[in-house]
Amino acid sequence: MTFPLMTVHLQTVRSDIKRLLKSINKTDKPVTILDVGGRKSPYTIGLPVNVILLDVPQEEGTKKDLNLGFTDAILKNIKQKRSNISDLVIQDMTKSTLADESYDAVTCIEVIEHVPEDESFVANISKVIKKGGWAYFTTPNGDFIKNEGPGKNPDHIRHYTKEELQHLLERHFDKVEVHYAVKTGKYRVMSLKGFDKKKPFGILKSLYGNMINQFQSKDVQDTPIETAHLVAIGYK
Repeated sequence: MTFPLMTVHLQTVRSDIKRLLKSINKTDKPVTILDVGGRKSPYTIGLPVNVILLDVPQEEGTKKDLNLGFTDAILKNIKQKRSNISDLVIQDMTKSTLADESYDAVTCIEVIEHVPEDESFVANISKVIKKGGWAYFTTPNGDFIKNEGPGKNPDHIRHYTKEELQHLLERHFDKVEVHYAVKTGKYRVMSLKGFDKKKPFGILKSLYGNMINQFQSKDVQDTPIETAHLVAIGYK
């Protein structure tokens, strides 16, 4: 019920996944989605699918500081709160041991920018998808947001331009679509502040920022400037 109040990025991803699920023709059993880098993964909550979460173990240093990767606490929390999680896999997708064509679809939300070996990462994602399935990626928009200077994210290896991401995915998928999403600016920043029940004014401010950002983010698919994300879909 709270999804309409969430950030535009989260709403965009969830809406896209629900739409893409309709393209998978299955009646005998639920669709299986491998969520690469998923951890808490709110994007698939409540959907009628079997979700398999995959992530690397959390390590000391940058990954721990930025809360990346799986920990025992995260695993325990997920098992308690998510009814559609059917399995948890701890491994590096660039060195995947998963069987070929074993999942109907893959989601990879704000992950690929963290991966040094992106070619093998995408190749292995493609391999595990069944024919007729798809992989859904989001990542920062490198045509506008440069990962450099004082605001550099130390765990981001690269920010892809639309053309770079398109070419990477085309080497491993039969059909690829890439577009821009989510208008940047003060209202997006306002919406990302999160909810703190001790700060009711802050909650209202965040909700207001999100409402404005939703309106701003309509029809920005072809707008490289002042958009925060790239959304890409690779079809098998």
